[in-house]
Amino acid sequence: MEVESAKKILRVFLWTTVFFLIGVIPRSTAQDAHMTKLVEGAKKEGAVMWYTSMNIEDAKKMVDAFSKKYPFLRVDFFRANSAKLLNRVLTETRAGRYLFDVLALSGFETHQVVKSGLLQPYVSPESKVYPEMFKDPNGFWTDYFDSYAIIGYNTRLIPIGQAPKDWEQLLEPKWKGKLIMDFEDVRWYATILDRWGRERSQKFMKALARQEMSFRRGANLIAQLVVAGEVPMGMVNAHTIERMKVAGAPVEWITTLDPIVVSLHPIGLSVKPLHPNAGKLLIDFVLSREGQQVIVDVGRTSPRQGMDPRIDSRKLKLFPTRPALAESYQQHEQEYKEIFGR
Repeated sequence: MEVESAKKILRVFLWTTVFFLIGVIPRSTAQDAHMTKLVEGAKKEGAVMWYTSMNIEDAKKMVDAFSKKYPFLRVDFFRANSAKLLNRVLTETRAGRYLFDVLALSGFETHQVVKSGLLQPYVSPESKVYPEMFKDPNGFWTDYFDSYAIIGYNTRLIPIGQAPKDWEQLLEPKWKGKLIMDFEDVRWYATILDRWGRERSQKFMKALARQEMSFRRGANLIAQLVVAGEVPMGMVNAHTIERMKVAGAPVEWITTLDPIVVSLHPIGLSVKPLHPNAGKLLIDFVLSREGQQVIVDVGRTSPRQGMDPRIDSRKLKLFPTRPALAESYQQHEQEYKEIFGR
């Protein structure tokens, strides 16, 4: 009986090993073949052109890390904000000039680029570990860094544990006049509508407007005002508050909001790249654990789970701003102005 039992255990072990190898080896082999093909092609191309809305300092660090790994490639990049970058791309391509290989800008502008037929599908092997709402279902782009729209607060004015726990608690009388918002935060408004539906959202927004908030332009300015104690709470970005905390500022942010609106920053491949292999290699690197470590090191928020020791995204109720909401931007902008009197 003991011999038979031992044989049965051995058979189970062998079959388990076989199934494991069947599931793992082909994927690993395929990924190695993919990488080998890209590297060989990129060596012949010799260069890659990246258009990005990331600031110059952070983009340079990403380029330096990529160049260190692939020293045979010359990396050029052009930086502008998303609106200007979109205009540049549209102007160039109308003239038949497809100068960029890789494009990385914010979600709404990416939607316009895809709609104009200026990106081609490219599903990086790295994208499989990214959450579904953080990549295009048709493969045109994958998100490579995030901004979380959250409520930050001054812990000298609102002790930790006494801040509102969710959006609806902002409507309590004790918070009247205590919140500062960005008077151009239409994307946050549109995403709340997208998540909650119109009836609930409109009721909340109109009640929030009666809370006598103050308004400024720019999340960074609002964060500075919160740190200075000019106002107890503000609509800011999580990564900004985290940087301020490290610097010793008396600030914290509310992690229990549902939803936490996420601004996406997609990266994609030109429909007519001059350096297609090098372009794919750059996208793969940016989305890889190595590239995402650069994102974390420069103080941004990575969409790749498990990368950032400061923020465990798995415990947050994240809801990205869908790029397709760009189609209704003007309607949402008008509603936002009417509700908040901006």
